[in-house]
Amino acid sequence: MSNVVAIVGRPNVGKSTFFNRLIEKREAIMDDMPGVTRDRHYGYAEWTGKFFTVIDTGGYVVGSDDKFEAQIRRQVAIALEEAAAVIFMVDCRDGLTGYDEEFANIIRQSKKPVFVAANKADTPDKSFLASEFYALKMGEVYPISAENGGGTGELLDELIKVFPVEGVEDPHAGIPKIAILGRPNVGKSSLLNVLLGQERSIVTDEAGTTRDAIHSRYTMFGKDFILIDTAGIRKKSKVHEDIEFYSVLRSLRALEECDVCIVVIDAQRGLESQDVSIIALAQKQGKGIVVMVNKWDLIDKDTNTADKMRKEMLESLAPIQYVPFVFASALEKQRIFQVVEKAVEVYNNKIKRIPTSQLNDALLPEIIHYPPPAIKGKHIQIKYITQVNAATPTFAFFCNLPQYIQESYQRFLENKLRDNFDFTGVPVRLFFRKK
Repeated sequence: MSNVVAIVGRPNVGKSTFFNRLIEKREAIMDDMPGVTRDRHYGYAEWTGKFFTVIDTGGYVVGSDDKFEAQIRRQVAIALEEAAAVIFMVDCRDGLTGYDEEFANIIRQSKKPVFVAANKADTPDKSFLASEFYALKMGEVYPISAENGGGTGELLDELIKVFPVEGVEDPHAGIPKIAILGRPNVGKSSLLNVLLGQERSIVTDEAGTTRDAIHSRYTMFGKDFILIDTAGIRKKSKVHEDIEFYSVLRSLRALEECDVCIVVIDAQRGLESQDVSIIALAQKQGKGIVVMVNKWDLIDKDTNTADKMRKEMLESLAPIQYVPFVFASALEKQRIFQVVEKAVEVYNNKIKRIPTSQLNDALLPEIIHYPPPAIKGKHIQIKYITQVNAATPTFAFFCNLPQYIQESYQRFLENKLRDNFDFTGVPVRLFFRKK
């Protein structure tokens, strides 16, 4: 893969700090506690007109108490395989460690160009300590400070020389984004891994395994979009650690930037208050919504179980009644691609544009048959309807007395819009303007 650099090293040497500096965003969570980053995290950077992809990885370690150690090493190995160049980050303050030497041997096996970045060289005397890392025999050592940016220019000047092409500023620009959201441990990462056919996110039975929002390109079966795996969203009162707090913030930001969200719920626990809150937030922000009822294989069911559960969930979501449900199992790969197909269908509904003539032909007869109720003896007449350019399907109704349109009549108009034009999974906005 061209123009891709992986940032690797042992835990807590500043990889995520440097990643955030390169992409000029606070995407990766940073903390003094080792092992914060677990999955591969991708971003886009530019240096002197050359664009490249940056991969942040978890800290490589062997024989630690971290239960995610083996999975993190696997994620690092995948990043090394994908990269065209490697930034091997070490720590000036700690000096050369056995972990650094062991990991250096593994990096050599990749046969990729390697740039040794001696981080935390914040002062001239610490920069002098970087010379110790020449013992690795991996070429030039670049003293840098990921925190304040010192020395990064010299490193990047050399790095971009190994990239054969100018690169693309953001290869994901203009591609639909689908975020996978839900409470912790409902199977979000399992769904992502099944769809991609690879271990993109680490999966365990422990809630809170995923921390950063993980972006992946999905290009299969004629479909092309970005899948975003997110950390589980819990109630604010249940969040006590800083890392989880920032994980939830990343998840909420993923909701803001996506076009469609797949809300994953646990079939055994049903639709809980936090699920309703996530769906309500998505509706408020004008996002397309698909609800995946995961772990459906663990439910004792008959022919009416799904219909009964769907009815109960819609009652809990009222007045949001346009959300489609897919009963699936990521573990058993049951109806997984129906979830994708439904998400794509919802995205197409979200960007749908209805010609003004079709709108008026379909809705004006309905309005004449069932006109808005008179208020204070005043008769309301809706003369004309058109769709407004907006990220969410938005319609303007021109009438003589827009201030007197009742909420119940607005719901009637929305229902007629949905009856005549398929807006499954998408919130619809109505505005009333004076003719």
